Amino acid sequence: KNNGNVTYYGGKSQGVEKNTRVKARVKAHALKELVSTKDRVLVMGHRMTDVDSFGAAVGIYRIAKTLGKSVNIVVNTISPTIRPMVDHFISNEGGDGSIIVNSAGAIELADPATTCLVVVDVNKPSLTECPELLKVCRSIVVLDHHRQGEEIIENATLSYIESYASSACEMVAEVTQYIESGLKLKSAEADCLYGGIVIDTNNFTVKAGVRTFEAAAYLRRCGADVTRVRKMFRDDVSSYRTKASVISHAEIFEECYAISAWEPDNVEDPTVVGARAANELLNINGIKASFVLTEYQDQVYISARSIDEVNVQVIMERMGGGGHMTVAATQIKDISLNEAKEMLKNTLSQMIREGEL
Repeated sequence: KNNGNVTYYGGKSQGVEKNTRVKARVKAHALKELVSTKDRVLVMGHRMTDVDSFGAAVGIYRIAKTLGKSVNIVVNTISPTIRPMVDHFISNEGGDGSIIVNSAGAIELADPATTCLVVVDVNKPSLTECPELLKVCRSIVVLDHHRQGEEIIENATLSYIESYASSACEMVAEVTQYIESGLKLKSAEADCLYGGIVIDTNNFTVKAGVRTFEAAAYLRRCGADVTRVRKMFRDDVSSYRTKASVISHAEIFEECYAISAWEPDNVEDPTVVGARAANELLNINGIKASFVLTEYQDQVYISARSIDEVNVQVIMERMGGGGHMTVAATQIKDISLNEAKEMLKNTLSQMIREGEL
């Protein structure tokens, strides 16, 4: 760190997976001890809750319930992407919709002395579903699989951040195995956790290590149904057509980079459509990395994907974002779609000249 600016070194090669579970066991024991001393647990993920974030929250919900605590999941907007999973989970809990609360409801429920806040799938305060909640709760637990940046959650009582893990759901699935012998995931909860792993690994093709498959096997034993999960995440006709249109309008830059920019028109969850289109573009022979730019809510979202040769994380970091070597993203404010596209091309050209790509 120099004059307030943070410079990153390394991080350009794929992280090596750790095969030992000692850390997971130690963190699980610490989580159990912490939750046991509180009356209520609040679980929240990042803004625009996705499948991995909600699935991990469901896993923490079961841990808290097993330990006899009141627990709520903080979600402000239930997007069409996670709606089937949320409905499946709530119907399995007897239709009790009060389990899920918004930011205002969570702040009302939170008591600094008796509430434990568990943050999953995010470690930046500004990206959480309810940043104000971090100021209210004194006991904070962070479980995440993204690399830490300069902005961190201050005063976390327990922090478990492993960037080699495929997903937050993988981490939570491991932790649940070490909480106590009486913990048994319901089949719907196992579905949610399994779904998070499937989506974040793009059907076990991205960042899926030995422990990813072990977590999936554990969830299968708990009753996760592969077919049921697949049905939850099928596209509707309009989303499928939109994704096909985004892919068809892609241009090839420097012979190996696929770039597509689009403006959503009455499309629900356009950023998810963009991310899926970026995944599909990698199926084109000769493409090393794909970028889909989506203009949404006065911002341009860029979803970046690669298979193995190109590190999209360092590309997105140059544009104010981040992520993993093969999956990364950024959000740019006060810029048009064409300007963002030119900015991306200039960044790629500059990195090629510098020998970074």
